[in-house]
Amino acid sequence: MKVWLTGSSGQLGSATVKHLRQHGHHVHGVDVVAADTTDELLDIKDKAAVELSALGFDAIIHTAAIHGKHYELNYPREAFIDTNICGTLNLLNTCVKNGISKFLYTSTTSIYGNAMVDAGRAVWVDENLIEQPRDIYDITKQTAEQLCKDFFYKEGLQASVYRVGRFLPEDDNLRTNHRLYRGLDERDGAEALRLALDAPFTDFEIFNISSGSPFKQEDLEVLKYSPVQAILKYYPQAEAIYRAKGWSFPASIDRVYVSDKAGRCLGYQPQYTFEHLLQQ
Repeated sequence: MKVWLTGSSGQLGSATVKHLRQHGHHVHGVDVVAADTTDELLDIKDKAAVELSALGFDAIIHTAAIHGKHYELNYPREAFIDTNICGTLNLLNTCVKNGISKFLYTSTTSIYGNAMVDAGRAVWVDENLIEQPRDIYDITKQTAEQLCKDFFYKEGLQASVYRVGRFLPEDDNLRTNHRLYRGLDERDGAEALRLALDAPFTDFEIFNISSGSPFKQEDLEVLKYSPVQAILKYYPQAEAIYRAKGWSFPASIDRVYVSDKAGRCLGYQPQYTFEHLLQQ
């Protein structure tokens, strides 16, 4: 398949370019930042340039965005709207104009926002949880998701959404803790997108994509206040490993990202999980 991919210099985008090429796809990476996975320097806000560059492709994977970290750096609201909403709209219109049949949009689990706050227990974050955006980043990602839905039903575009978990640069201890309940390795994210390229949908679909979790809904109260008890129930070997490394377990776990739908519908099975990191 010929795939046109935005954000190809980013952490998820670059991993996806490499992964798709390894599986025989022809990938054209575009970004505003140069990298060995980027074939063309292009801004998705430039509608004419997008239409010309994406001519002749079968699918667009859209990973580029102004991110939450930019909100913390005091980027103006206009920057989020121009890139995350207007840029996405340019891509969707390009799909229609150029006859591109598939559009994969990478959103964020951050979109659930205040719905992930509960004083008494950890929150079970599956796709049925109603999002409650907290800031302009979440708002623009939510709006872009709705644009994808609109194009699915009104334009017949096979658009779908992938709300990815956290994969920020972190020290080993924090990264391992986050893989328990909210983290994602970009290589697993790339595999989810690869699987989605071959998945036909009769309805508009949204998927959580994370590293998964051993926890069950019956664990949610203990996770909030005594997470070590729940962790050692599933991974008793973790105690000795953490002690040997001088690591700390999380003092509280406030959410559990659930990717079961992606497993059922796409065959998604994350490999770079908490257990994987323990074995390393």
